[in-house]
Amino acid sequence: MAQWSVIIPSEQWATERLFQQDVVVVKGGPAGVSPGDEVLLIADDHVVALGRVEKSGEYLALAYLRRAFDEPIPAGGLVAGGAVAGDDFRRFTERLGRPLPKRNWLVSVALPIEASGPAEAVRQFWSHVSELGPRELPTYVWPSGDELAMQAFVLGAEANQDPEEEDEDED
Repeated sequence: MAQWSVIIPSEQWATERLFQQDVVVVKGGPAGVSPGDEVLLIADDHVVALGRVEKSGEYLALAYLRRAFDEPIPAGGLVAGGAVAGDDFRRFTERLGRPLPKRNWLVSVALPIEASGPAEAVRQFWSHVSELGPRELPTYVWPSGDELAMQAFVLGAEANQDPEEEDEDED
């Protein structure tokens, strides 16, 4: 089993951060990559995940093994898009750490919608969600049972939604 680094283009990386996928498909990749090989996925000069090659060829199908989407590791000195020496590979996989245990989270999107009835309101809601999507629509998340820890996220990152705090920042 060989060890590689594979680059995820910036635009694709932005999408990967928004939607939970088990596999990422990347065009190209280093010559010699084979199913079963392990790869460090690099986006914007950071190691963002560890994956395993499921299919190779013109496109690589890479199954995620560990992710560092929220705290990517600077790739510093890692050859992007090529073979990775065993010591370097081990160093980065150790920094990726073990997957964190899962816990229950509540996630909510709330929109004020004017409608003639509940069915119309639901249709409008899904139209707005589809139209605005994660790039514009704030989503609220908090650990189950701890509503005071609620945070707003836009584009997969925490976003301040308090207009009073924005006014204070401008003063």
